[in-house]
Order: sequence, then structure tokens, then C-alpha cells
Amino acid sequence: MDNSVVNVIVTSLPLLWKGVIQTLLIAFYSLCISTVCGIIFGILRVSSSRIIQIVTRAYVEVFRSIPVLVFMFFFFFGIPIVWGVEIPGLMAAVLALSLWGVAEIGEIARGALQSLPRGQVEAGKSIGLSTHQLYRHVLIPQALRRMVPPTMNIYTRIIKSTSLSVLIGTREMIKIGQEIIERTGQALVIYSMLFILYFILCYPISLWSKKLERDWIY
Repeated sequence: MDNSVVNVIVTSLPLLWKGVIQTLLIAFYSLCISTVCGIIFGILRVSSSRIIQIVTRAYVEVFRSIPVLVFMFFFFFGIPIVWGVEIPGLMAAVLALSLWGVAEIGEIARGALQSLPRGQVEAGKSIGLSTHQLYRHVLIPQALRRMVPPTMNIYTRIIKSTSLSVLIGTREMIKIGQEIIERTGQALVIYSMLFILYFILCYPISLWSKKLERDWIY
């Protein structure tokens, strides 16, 4: 390997690490919000209230139909123009990814809850469980097992989608990588490093998913 290439790799790693930290921050906040709020949203999706069903369905259709990048632009560029409130790039990215993640994980939770045998609900009510107790002790623990494979897929998609935040000025991995390329001209080397870094971030989630499937499902 050429010495200049080795030198680029060595000098670029500390800079790219700063981008990794930014990417992890966006992903961490987005995953936490998406998971917690998504499960709650999924419970609302199976509500018997017609109004709640209409509102939650509309939410899902909006965030599934419009690209995440459009929402990032809206939060970063649109809100300051309309309301005069400046939203940092990191927060705009987290908001857009979280709102999309809530819709996706909410649908996964809805499907998992609706796939449970109806007898579970009837049995829980027959022994005097309240609706809260029924969800907490019976339905949600079982639904979580069924949610594992598709939810892990959403997690990896959120991590990869953090790269979109480069378009609103967030200095995550792609942005820093572009800055290094402009300075060194070593596009192939830097993009190869970014490829490896994204793989390192996403592959453990795949392994974790398989472990959870093995321990929880089988």
C-alpha cells in the first residue's frame, strides 16, 4: 500500500471518529424515541376508538409516504422561516428520524398485538386484569418477541438514514468524509473507510437480532 494512502488513513481516522460520535448520537436518540413512542403508538393503533384509529392511520400514511429528507428540510429550513425558531441540524435529524421511526415501529407493534390469540385477552379479563395490567403483563411481553426481527431492520435503516443529515449541515461521518476528500483527493480511500464504519455500526445489530430471536422466540 502506498505510503500516501496509509498516511491519509491514519490522519483521517481521528476526524472520522468525530463523525461516528455525531452519527451515534443521532441514531441513539432516534432509536430510543422511536422504540418507546412506537410501542405506545402501536397500542393506540389497536384502540377501539374510531377517532384514534383515523388519526393514527393518517399519521402512518403521512410518514410512510413522504421521504425522511423532506421532514429534515422542513424542521431545519422551514420552521425558522415560518415560526422564526432555529432548530440545530442534529435536533432536526433526530426529529425527522424519530417521527418516521414511530410510524414504522408502531405498525410493527400493531401487527404483533393483533397477531396474538384473542383468547389471551379474554383469559386476562376473566381473572380480573385491568386493561393496563393486561397490556403490561400479558400482551406487550408476547408482542415484543414477535417485534424483534422487523424492529432490528428499522434500527439499521435509522442508522443508515443518519447520513441524510449531511444535507442540513450536520457534521456526521459523510460530511467529515467529504471534507477530507476535498482536502486530500483520496475519494476511494475515504469512501472505503466510510463503508467499513457503517458496516461496523450496523452488523452488531444484526447479530443482536439473531441472538434475541434465538433466546426469545425459539
